[in-house]
Amino acid sequence: MITNNLTANTVAQLAQSLGSQLSLHSWSVALAESCTGGLVCASLTEIAGSSAWFERGYITYSNQAKSECLGVSAELIGSFGAVSEEVAKAMAEGTLKNSASNLAIAITGIAGPTGGSPGKPVGTVCFGWAFTPVANNLPSPALVKVNTQHFAGDRAAVRTQACAFALQGALALIHPTFTTEIPQRNNG
Repeated sequence: MITNNLTANTVAQLAQSLGSQLSLHSWSVALAESCTGGLVCASLTEIAGSSAWFERGYITYSNQAKSECLGVSAELIGSFGAVSEEVAKAMAEGTLKNSASNLAIAITGIAGPTGGSPGKPVGTVCFGWAFTPVANNLPSPALVKVNTQHFAGDRAAVRTQACAFALQGALALIHPTFTTEIPQRNNG
């Protein structure tokens, strides 16, 4: 069984690895978090010296915040739902556009214990990553990736697993040879 402690340690290791890669290339990161409520930002800013590569974080828990802060259209949310790859992508792109960062990470999901549906059960989390090697120099990001995962466990476990997966995806995007095993009990 995967313990929250093991996953929390993994999150810290992944955060350290991402910070090292960003620092190495003089890149920075910005985040848009919904269901994780700032946990990824906290894991990154826990690292001494993170101000050199951590640019900002948005906690866009409500649909209104996603629209106002990140430019995610109400129509997109209405069409696909706040927990969708389409919205995660728009969140990542909006985060990159509204920051001076090279890398944007976006997370939107259903951490539970309520809020799920048959089509989107508790534990469904959608991720978006947007990356450009030259910040604010392109009209759109050079590379955008999305992914949906279905995490098991209680609210804390879902949120911690989402943090680890978000960091792993960011590392894979900026450092394609990066590999690690993330303790997760899912896959959708």
